[in-house]
Order: sequence, then C-alpha cells, then structure tokens
Amino acid sequence: QSVLVIEDGTGKVLLEKNANRVVSIASLTKLMTAMVVLDAKQDMDEMIAINQRDVDTLKHSTSRVPVGAKITRRDVLHLALMSSDNRAAASLARTFDGGPVGFKAAVRAKIRALGMTQTVIEEPTGLSPANKSTAGDLVKMAAAAATYPTIVEMTTDARDVVRINGRGVEYRNTNRLVGAKGWDIGLSKTGYTEEAGRCLIMRIKAAGKNATLVMLNANSSSSRILDALNIRRFMGGADQPVIRKAKASVRKVSIRTRAKAGVTKKRRRR
Repeated sequence: QSVLVIEDGTGKVLLEKNANRVVSIASLTKLMTAMVVLDAKQDMDEMIAINQRDVDTLKHSTSRVPVGAKITRRDVLHLALMSSDNRAAASLARTFDGGPVGFKAAVRAKIRALGMTQTVIEEPTGLSPANKSTAGDLVKMAAAAATYPTIVEMTTDARDVVRINGRGVEYRNTNRLVGAKGWDIGLSKTGYTEEAGRCLIMRIKAAGKNATLVMLNANSSSSRILDALNIRRFMGGADQPVIRKAKASVRKVSIRTRAKAGVTKKRRRR
C-alpha cells in the first residue's frame, strides 16, 4: 500500500506510492529500539534476565525466549533484530537507563534528531498499532540505522546460534531474502501485525546501484517478497518512465500471487 525506493547517495526517487501516508509500522520499530540502545552505550556483555514483564500481553505473540533465561544484552539485541523476537525487544527497554520511561524519552529525542516529523513510537516492539510512520520517514530511519555496524551485521545474519539455559538454540532471520542467492543486502527488517500488514525495510545493491526500499502493508509474505524481487529487477538499468510502469506491474503480480497463495487467518506477528 505504501512504497518508497531511494537511490543511496543521490537521493533520487526510483519508485514511490503513498510515501506520506501515516500507517502502523509493526516490528520495523525495532531498528529504532536498536539505535537508541546502542546510543546509550550500555554494557553489551551484561546479562539480561527475561522476566514476565517482557511477555506480550497485547497481541499474545509467541517467543522462543523463555521467561527466566539469562542472555547477554548483545544476544538479546541480535534476537530482536534478526528474528524479531518481541520479548527480547521488550527487555531492552525494561533494562534501559531510566527504564521504559527513559527509553521512551530517548526514542522521542532520536525521532526529532532524524527529522522524522510524521513518526510516533510508543513502545519498543512494534506490537502496538500506535507506533506509526510513513515510508518517507522510514527511509530516514533506515539510512541512520545503516551507519551502525552492529545493526548492519545483526540484521543481515541469515541465522545464528544463541546459548539459552546452557544449550545452543538456532534462530533465523525473518527475511527469507537474507542469504538468498543473488541478493546483496546491507540492512534488513521485517514487520507484521494485523494493523500494519507485511512490512519490509532493506538496503540493497542491484545493477551497480545502492538503494533503500520501504514497503508497508502488503497482504502476504509472498507478495512482499515478490514486490521486492520486482523492485530489484526494475532497478537494473531502467529509466524513470519504466520505473513508473513498475508500479502497476508490481501491483498486478502481487494480486495474482495473493490469489494463489491465499492469506491465512493466524500469522505470527513480527
């Protein structure tokens, strides 16, 4: 429903649709959470104990991080970014200097500093529909997040093993394109809630061009991936008139894909 693709460096708009529409952003929020945590320069080796306050009582989303687990802040951040774990993100705000209140103040300051005038973020996970932004503002957030080597590394890991309660547990990236053949991805974050639909932020390289793409409120994971594939294809040497045609083409292909794939009623929120 909303798309913005910007060529990095030049700021040239390659593709745009409803880029100023304010919508819920789901777990794209976690890029902001990560920046604020890293800005605070907290001890990344400090052990964080996941507790009951970190459990999602709003959407009742699942988590593979059990209550009582003790994990380093670095691993907690990794789980929040790579596998979009909500308990991990919640614990980062809870253990922030000044607690959730201090975290929220830091987020508001960061939003102002980045000039994200159409953005409101009320909590760290993205589960709340009150976390809202535009594709235009989220390009700014992505550009800022890409300056943090830790965020780049963690969001572009296809998988990792984290030790929890004495055993190694494998976690995977929520973006299936990370690590996929032919994709050169420099930043990634997915999102999903019923209000936000399927969302995606990526920085990609294609046909010698570096670009940041933001896609909001797709109806299914398959259409989100297919739209990303089409965007990458149209980046390959197409001039502006061809890019305009891509809008209709991407939308038509997505509709066909959704019709074939269907949309399940129960989805894991990420």
